[in-house]
Amino acid sequence: MSEPTRPPSPAATPARTPAARAGVGAEVCQGGVVLRTLLFVHGVVALGLLWRSGDVADWSLRLSLAVLAVLPATLAWLAGVCAAQPRLLALTEGQRGLALAGGGALCGLVAAGIARAVDGWVGAAAGAGTGAGGVASLDGGGLWPLTAAALAWAVGLWLQARERLRVPAATQARLTELQARIRPHFLFNALNSAIALVQVDPERAEGVLEDLAELFRSVLVSGGDQVSLGQEIELARRYLAIEQVRFGARLRVHWVLEPAADAACVPALLLQPLVENAVRHGVEPSPDGGELTIRTQVHRGQALLSITNSVPADQPGRSGHGIALRNVRERLALLHDVTMRFEAGLVDGGRYRVRIAVPLVAAVAAAPAALPG
Repeated sequence: MSEPTRPPSPAATPARTPAARAGVGAEVCQGGVVLRTLLFVHGVVALGLLWRSGDVADWSLRLSLAVLAVLPATLAWLAGVCAAQPRLLALTEGQRGLALAGGGALCGLVAAGIARAVDGWVGAAAGAGTGAGGVASLDGGGLWPLTAAALAWAVGLWLQARERLRVPAATQARLTELQARIRPHFLFNALNSAIALVQVDPERAEGVLEDLAELFRSVLVSGGDQVSLGQEIELARRYLAIEQVRFGARLRVHWVLEPAADAACVPALLLQPLVENAVRHGVEPSPDGGELTIRTQVHRGQALLSITNSVPADQPGRSGHGIALRNVRERLALLHDVTMRFEAGLVDGGRYRVRIAVPLVAAVAAAPAALPG
């Protein structure tokens, strides 16, 4: 058994730094947003080409050639928006929409140039000088920047709608965690533990009160909706240090931490409710207590987090309402989209495990790797 040591006092612990304000620039840097944008743009192009195609074969040829122009132009727009993130965040929503549309028009001009080159190459190869049915001909070439601007504006509206979803989700999460942490029995138990220690171990009593104050401060003065995984680990340590005083040897905690995973970006107030669930449903109901293992590691460019707890043998089906798990999953999806993984359930050995995988950086990344066993 490895028992967690009490973290340093709040004065020695770095404050939970506010996350950078999220916005269109931050959103478009996510792998899931990039994939959806590419699918949307190419879907619109594919539908548009249906009107100019005589049959399926003609449509397939036109689409394959059009992709040569559309794909690099779309990727250029995405890269430009991601790079211009700080300036975009300083604009109003209207100004931001105009900036995105203007960037789309410029990329549309690039696409028109590529289309003209492709048309000339296909025409020369066919020996007809007209290409494959004029897929990329400029007999309507002025529509390229106009269409690109409209598509960029539409994507911008979608990203702004996604951003608005963050506010109620983060607010609801803070309210949920506030209600969970200020449950009367947890507050009374923590205070009673501190009172019992005042005479026999004043230093430890002070530590309990410091940990309790830090928990409340983190809820009431949360500086943003994103923090590092390392900060969440420290908050979980404080919570478990309080519960360790109450449960004593009944609560057996194992920490298996890889420091390289601490830099991963996660939603604020992510880990504590998961740890609290593990204590309430895995340790508290059992007369002999239980074991709790918190593990972090880095695997294929992702930070992996797992919380595993023993389950009482006579209550294998005991569970709560799943509010904390659902809230964590939804907030992870908002922050990391398809680049995150979330799994929860019973595993071999009669233990309950929650596993989370997030990219080490909140940027364009490959699809999440499979969680190693």
